[in-house]
Amino acid sequence: MAQPTILLVDDEKEIIDMLAIYLKNEGYQLLRASDGAEALQVLQKEEIDLIVLDIMMPKMDGIEACLKIREQKNMPIIMLSAKSQDMDKIWGLSSGADDYMSKPFNPLELIARIKSQLRRYTRLNVPHVNKDHEFEVDDLTINTQTHEVKLEGKEIKLTPREFAILELLVRNRGMVWSSEKLYETVWKEAYYDSDNTVMVHIRKIREKIESNPRTPRFIKTVWGVGYKVE
Repeated sequence: MAQPTILLVDDEKEIIDMLAIYLKNEGYQLLRASDGAEALQVLQKEEIDLIVLDIMMPKMDGIEACLKIREQKNMPIIMLSAKSQDMDKIWGLSSGADDYMSKPFNPLELIARIKSQLRRYTRLNVPHVNKDHEFEVDDLTINTQTHEVKLEGKEIKLTPREFAILELLVRNRGMVWSSEKLYETVWKEAYYDSDNTVMVHIRKIREKIESNPRTPRFIKTVWGVGYKVE
């Protein structure tokens, strides 16, 4: 599968060169333009997945370019500007941009925002197919037919028991499952109060799918009751 193509539009060559290093390290394909008019020419010839667009440029600034792009295209646009006033941000976003960053900025934060915008754009523009074997919880996908779990598109390896627990919770989102009920449903045998098997399995699942297992985003603990996926 081809990596996304990003168009960098800025008249400051140093910024373009710096961003190119970070983006190439992430595997993205890159195209460049030094002003809005040149960016529009590139868009006529190339398929672009996301645009990083500076506001202050000669010939055609980023605001005018963004307005023209939005007449035909709907890919994500992240605006850059040396101006940090609220009205400049509002004006940039009102012209059709999806996000806004003030210069100077942390390149790693821009990379994170690019990834977020691409994920959102992909989810919104892929035709939805109703599959009773595929479930999504934010950026976590569970396929019960292939027994695959993916987080942000990357496969997560779960044991059969771990997968069964996660599948049960995801299939019944919002429902709280006690350790006893989870154990008897997944293991299909009687549960004993002293058995902490379920707790251990929940911890292992969280270690694999949660960025911070201590503050879980997917599997929540309802204290004194059990576990659920919201």
